[in-house]
Amino acid sequence: MTPTLVRQHLLPAGPRSRVDLRARARDWSEIQERMLVPLHEAVHERLDVGPPTRLLGLGCGSGLALLAAASRGAAVTGVDGSSPERLTLARERLLPADGDAHARVAVRLVQGPPRDAADPQSPPYTLVTAFEPVGCVAGDAEGLAGLLAEAAPLAERGAAVVLTGWGPPERCATSTVLRTVLGPADPARGTGGWRPALRDDLEEVAQRAGLRPDGSGRVSCPFGYADLGSAVRGMLSTGLFDTAISTSGGDQVDKELAEALHPYRRADGTVWMPNVFRYLIARVP
Repeated sequence: MTPTLVRQHLLPAGPRSRVDLRARARDWSEIQERMLVPLHEAVHERLDVGPPTRLLGLGCGSGLALLAAASRGAAVTGVDGSSPERLTLARERLLPADGDAHARVAVRLVQGPPRDAADPQSPPYTLVTAFEPVGCVAGDAEGLAGLLAEAAPLAERGAAVVLTGWGPPERCATSTVLRTVLGPADPARGTGGWRPALRDDLEEVAQRAGLRPDGSGRVSCPFGYADLGSAVRGMLSTGLFDTAISTSGGDQVDKELAEALHPYRRADGTVWMPNVFRYLIARVP
């Protein structure tokens, strides 16, 4: 399978794994996904997303960013090839049974790679987004250039393509948590360990995908949780710790993650981690 933006889940096979994947998708949808809302809003505002927009969302997950674009009047298509559980939740959000909430705009959800979003009956896409941030865990950007190269032919010439990534480690408290639990990346292993986000990560990915950079920005996206338990569940739902889970076991990772989050726990029991994320706007040549 082609690598995707949404990281593969590496939980052990068996009766529990299916339940765990559904629970994790729900944790992502209910706890973690909203942490990136300021990033979604900044991009939508800068690119004036609205009724003329035909948006293709890569790694759309449970669809919160698509919902925001649809609420602005955009026609949205989401693709996700790695998490059927998240895509099921996206359908619940964007294609409600009563058919009323988003009847005024076109919504399409596709399980598979970007090429499966091709629609000969419709005009090309005017905007492509990849809202899952990359550039904090070794190997997490490896498949991004390929996905973008596959999606670019579906968009019109000059269409905006948005890539997102983690900001500098000194401005991302969550980077410290990742580094503590995952440890530094092992070049021989290539994936799974923490690595510092680099200034030109997104530009390099855009270049490999044959896209032309055309502006960038930074957005504050603090991660705030009601309590330590919610913080652990939210962080685990990202998939960033799956390699560690497959190696050390879930209980050990839960323990290490709770300990790493402890410095960010406030007196009232809430957990608060300031973070900055970066986005790059590129253009289809």
